[in-house]
Amino acid sequence: MASDASTKSGGVLETIKTVVYALLIAGLFRSLLFQPFWIPSGSMKDTLLIGDFLFVNKFAYGYSYASCPSIPAVGIDAKKICAVFDGENKRLFGSEPERGDVVVFRHPVTGADFIKRVVGLPGDKVQMKNGVLHINGTAVKLEHGGVFTETMAPQGPQGGLPRCENGPVGQGGQCEKTRLIETLPGGVSHSILNIDNSFVDNTGVFSVPQGHYFFVGDNRDNSTDSRVTQSRGGVGFVPYENLIGRADRVMFSSAGRSMFAFWTWRSDRFFKAIE
Repeated sequence: MASDASTKSGGVLETIKTVVYALLIAGLFRSLLFQPFWIPSGSMKDTLLIGDFLFVNKFAYGYSYASCPSIPAVGIDAKKICAVFDGENKRLFGSEPERGDVVVFRHPVTGADFIKRVVGLPGDKVQMKNGVLHINGTAVKLEHGGVFTETMAPQGPQGGLPRCENGPVGQGGQCEKTRLIETLPGGVSHSILNIDNSFVDNTGVFSVPQGHYFFVGDNRDNSTDSRVTQSRGGVGFVPYENLIGRADRVMFSSAGRSMFAFWTWRSDRFFKAIE
């Protein structure tokens, strides 16, 4: 009969094996299928709010170096881990995004993860005129969508304050932004927000190169995106290989600084489709 010591040793070994297998399966799941993503900023309001949690569909566009995990803060760099796939702007099992998709991608310079909406496809000419998006010389359709309101208070783990069209607004006051419904060529409609007249409301014409995409945030006056070139601290054109995946649905949402603060959960956003 086996001793108690050997039985305990075998039990510990089995536990370790189980944990290792679970981590491997979780890593495979994250690398190949879905990647979790928390919304850290207000650049995609009101489509996405600070504290929304979603899974990014990685196989929507196939796989590239950007499909590998990347956590710059701790030195994990997708380009180093999957360098063999980097440099040719191609993807394995690749398919192209459609205009209007909400996409998570790697910033072409910093490697940080961004989430924005695709508005410009390869070969398109994109321009902003008086805050109105023009694609290939034609203004997109805009309709009034009412007013978006939120409380003037720190938001999310970073504790940032929202910008308001009716500002300045004191703590606890109602922060307002004009909401418009924008319809892109192809028929995708979504809401956008306006705060004020900013330098990105009027731009030159951007000619999107082949193999690249043009992204903007739905919160138009509070988004760092393709309207600003990389040399000026923006995003610029995003290569095809930098796409991580498509955001399809909000799984969970919390308005507080921690997901464990259950009294701040937004149950009306659980499993909400992203439009």
